[in-house]
Amino acid sequence: MTQAPEIPEATRRRHDREIVALAVPAFGALVAEPLFVMADSAIVGHLGTAQLAGLGVASALLTTAVSVFVFLAYATTAAVARRVGAGDRPGAIRQGMDGIWLALLLGIAVIAVALPLAPGIVDLFGASTTAAPYATTYLRISSLGIPAMLMVLAATGVLRGLQDTRTPLYVAVGGFIANAVLNVGLVYGAGLGIAGSAWGTVIAQCAMATVYLTVVVRGARRHGASLRPDAAGIRASAQAGVPLLVRTLSLRAILMIATAVAARLGDADIAAHQITLSLWSLLAFALDAIAIAGQAIIGRYLGAADTEGARAACRRMVQWGIATGVVLGLLVVAARPLFLPLFTSDPVVKDAALPALLMVALSQPICGIVFVLDGVLMGAGDGPYLAGAMLVTLAVFVPAALLVPAFGGGLTALWAAMTLMMTVRMATLWWRSRSGRWLVTGATR
Repeated sequence: MTQAPEIPEATRRRHDREIVALAVPAFGALVAEPLFVMADSAIVGHLGTAQLAGLGVASALLTTAVSVFVFLAYATTAAVARRVGAGDRPGAIRQGMDGIWLALLLGIAVIAVALPLAPGIVDLFGASTTAAPYATTYLRISSLGIPAMLMVLAATGVLRGLQDTRTPLYVAVGGFIANAVLNVGLVYGAGLGIAGSAWGTVIAQCAMATVYLTVVVRGARRHGASLRPDAAGIRASAQAGVPLLVRTLSLRAILMIATAVAARLGDADIAAHQITLSLWSLLAFALDAIAIAGQAIIGRYLGAADTEGARAACRRMVQWGIATGVVLGLLVVAARPLFLPLFTSDPVVKDAALPALLMVALSQPICGIVFVLDGVLMGAGDGPYLAGAMLVTLAVFVPAALLVPAFGGGLTALWAAMTLMMTVRMATLWWRSRSGRWLVTGATR
């Protein structure tokens, strides 16, 4: 960000109210998402070890597949928010419908791949002979719900762009409850086993997509926006999503490389890494909620051609990110002795995890800046820069991570490399925010 005068108190308070109003419901919706997998695991786990192992493989594949398409939410949020800022609500909803149609097409394409190739994909990921049939069953059935899952992502982006994060929260909570009830009823009541769990998830996701579509369609009719697929609009949504797809794939590569390196360090280290990564991911939800608020707020300001408002909102959100990161870091330090026994009683694993968790704690203020600026630049539609910056980060992280086992470093050294990765991200995003080149105004970028 370029130098600017101190934000007036009244403006700060307005920004604070807006950030809280958007970020708190967004956080609730984000936390509800992984609860789907946790509920399925708790229910299927009582069927047997092979079934749970099969679910573990299939759910990991599904989670990865869906997370790759998270750009449907991010790109749609930015595009819709710009239209809102420009005072073109019908155009905003029309833009959102393009994203939803794109999600449907992508979902159909994924089904076409997943159904026939499910056994081979499961084998490729190393499922045992006893777990593979269950993984294949779950993957094939659950893949039928992928179009609904992707439409939920895109529709969530529409509502966020319309400055509404409460509806996604309500839908996510309702979907979690429906998923849990359906899983119990179909797995045990109907005696369908792991297939029942998959069907329960499909039904819950389809119900969520139906609720979202109902809300969006009502808004479209109220504002006279067309619901028909528009080839040019769908193509534009896809083009806006490609850089964010590159960014997401690069980040997934970083996490996979870190796990692969941890596995080479030994059983205790990979176990401790899994615990550390789970906490890091949980903390990311809190910071990502502020980023989501940033996407919606910045897009609206730029759509209204209010660059000063965008700068001021960016500065305030960075302050929020730093403060939240400091608080989360202190909580990690204080809770380490209480957190670890929840996952392991092995003293060797605990000894490996304790210093790694300290690295996580120290990195939280950096993570706070990264997540916020990531959201700001997404809201500005600055996807190409984000893609390039993440490729640079990947290029720095890979040799740093691979040197850890080569030089006899342990898990703490690996998480030092993770902290280096976040520091590089912070540097690239901070430079871009200060350059002002992201401040492109108008209803479209």
